[in-house]
Amino acid sequence: MKKEAIAELLEEKHQQLFSWLTNQSDDIWELGPDGKWTTGQQIQHLVNSLQMLNNALSYPRFFLKYKFGTCNRETRNYETIVKKYQEKLIENKDKVSEFNQKLYKPTIKEKARLLTKLQIQSKKLQYKTLKVSDINLDTLVIPHPLMGKMTIREIIMWTAHHTEHHTKILKNNYSEETFC
Repeated sequence: MKKEAIAELLEEKHQQLFSWLTNQSDDIWELGPDGKWTTGQQIQHLVNSLQMLNNALSYPRFFLKYKFGTCNRETRNYETIVKKYQEKLIENKDKVSEFNQKLYKPTIKEKARLLTKLQIQSKKLQYKTLKVSDINLDTLVIPHPLMGKMTIREIIMWTAHHTEHHTKILKNNYSEETFC
């Protein structure tokens, strides 16, 4: 997938999330289904994820190459990344469950700030995606806690799916059938 298409995909997935969020009451920000993250926690998680990636992309390219190495395989496409991520989530249910219990629970007072932060981090990533050379997108790798080392192109594509994944979770968790 070309970097312009990836930037557009990031924008599309974040717009779908923001569209859903604007139609929700403030009540669900701090209240979630039993054993599930609240809306606030879902957003906090996405902000943390974007911020870590943006920070990594701020390092000089030689540092990333020195610290994590380079890719020795073909870059995977979007569909392959999505499929592999879903498999990893299933394979590592216990690890994911343990990670999920430790996330900070933002209050309603933090909602506006957190949503602004999400929007800023999303725009930053779109900008950085367009600025990184194709060579660096396909050769430099960054570690993902569940997926292992991924090329920068792959991890940015994964980020688009990650946003979609959490949007679907929110929609499912707060549908009238499951929440009311």
